[in-house]
Amino acid sequence: MSSSPALSARGSRLALLVVGLCWLAVLFDGLDMFIYGSVLPHLLETKTFGLTPDQAGDLGSYATFGMLVGALAAGTVADRIGRKKLMVACVILFSLASGVCALADSVAVFGLGRTLAGVGLGGLLPTAISMVSDYAPRGRGALVIGLLMTAHHAGGILSAYVAKWLIDPVGWRAAFWVCVAPLLFAPVLARFLPESLSFLVAKGRTEEARELAARYDVELPAAKSGKQGTADRWTNLVNLFRGGEWVQTVLYWLASFGGLLLVYGVATWLPTLMRAEGYELGSALSFVVVFNLGGIVGMLVAGRAADRFGAPRISAIWFALTAAGVFLLSVHMPMTVTMIVVFLTGVFLNSAQTMIYATVSIRSHPGNRATAVGWTSGMGRFGAVFGPWLGGQLLAADQGDWGFTAFALAGVSSMVFIGIAALRGAKPADGQDSPQEKQLAAH
Repeated sequence: MSSSPALSARGSRLALLVVGLCWLAVLFDGLDMFIYGSVLPHLLETKTFGLTPDQAGDLGSYATFGMLVGALAAGTVADRIGRKKLMVACVILFSLASGVCALADSVAVFGLGRTLAGVGLGGLLPTAISMVSDYAPRGRGALVIGLLMTAHHAGGILSAYVAKWLIDPVGWRAAFWVCVAPLLFAPVLARFLPESLSFLVAKGRTEEARELAARYDVELPAAKSGKQGTADRWTNLVNLFRGGEWVQTVLYWLASFGGLLLVYGVATWLPTLMRAEGYELGSALSFVVVFNLGGIVGMLVAGRAADRFGAPRISAIWFALTAAGVFLLSVHMPMTVTMIVVFLTGVFLNSAQTMIYATVSIRSHPGNRATAVGWTSGMGRFGAVFGPWLGGQLLAADQGDWGFTAFALAGVSSMVFIGIAALRGAKPADGQDSPQEKQLAAH
């Protein structure tokens, strides 16, 4: 394919359009994900719906369970209706689900809204990653995926400000009405976002895909020789347990479980636990902002560090630093010191989980790599469900001081498991992992 300056300019503009639209969609995803944690201290203090800490933990787990369902269903649904339509559907679903939460008159209705929102949130992110991968300029795939992942943390920052600005003067329901606003973005997404090139090729719409790729000077994905059958997929899964591989596989799964328990436990309970440590509500929400700023920085630097020192080593070190930071949050320190600790914890926390996926990708055989990474992520999602529940149980038992300690222990466990797996692992399999796999997010 030729690459004239005019074509390259059009390709860059198209990439900017796709990445920009997907970035906004993931921003709204992050807003909807983090808004519950941002309003939770207020819900508990005012005893809204008669909410107790253990019920609050259950509600947090409903969203992450919905995300598990959405993430597992995303690939199958996208193969049927297309990446673009699925993204639009996910935005509509989690926006309407936030409306259910805003109108809820009971814990049951509120929980239904959070579960439905989780399904939309879980389906959006992997689909958005696929979209930007298709349209990224040549040699810039890792960069644009890294930029896309910053949107999730930007949504977390926005959620804290929405809560700070609206809860006192208007009430908590207004925060969820703001999360309905992305519904207005769905028609924009439907109008301007092009369909995935991979989907067009897979559906045999090759001429349409070729014309679009040529028009905007982007690479046309190679057509796969055939669809992988159910038997083939099960064979790939069984291969993860053949010989001594089962030990390595279980270690990766345990590391991922602890990592996502830590990620979603802290994301849900950070403001409430900081409130329990004696900080004012405004300060507790400011910690959410600083934490997510750290997350943005971490997503941008982790890949470079892994390229230089190795993903397994960086993952283990990052989890150790995360555990130390989370544990320090249980100690009431001067505000400036606390802000620094929260920021650094945000830097290491999310990217530590990302490096688990990079490690699995590097250590897996190329023919089994997608299965290995997918199942490691899937098993980790159970930790994402367990983390919010655990925080609620500790607070319900009046053991809030142990909240940060419990999450820190999860970080230590992931450090140990990924460290042992890295030491046991054979040399990297033939073939290098793609930059996109290294940038795969932990959400």
